[in-house]
Amino acid sequence: MATWLIVLLIVVALLLGALLGFFISQRYMKRYLEKNPPINESMVRAMMMQMGRKPSEKQVRQVLNSMNQHKK
Repeated sequence: MATWLIVLLIVVALLLGALLGFFISQRYMKRYLEKNPPINESMVRAMMMQMGRKPSEKQVRQVLNSMNQHKK
């Protein structure tokens, strides 16, 4: 087999693998975010209400800001 053909097959296989990996990882992340959505204001309010507190808007913003800072 010619050397150029082997090199061409390797390059094509790498490109196909990269494309396939990209689409599989994209599909996985979409499913993950559907099952585990990021937290939002209504979730924070619901958690605080379950703990027996009536949260003010300032408290909700403080919790969200502290969570965002902790992520980074």
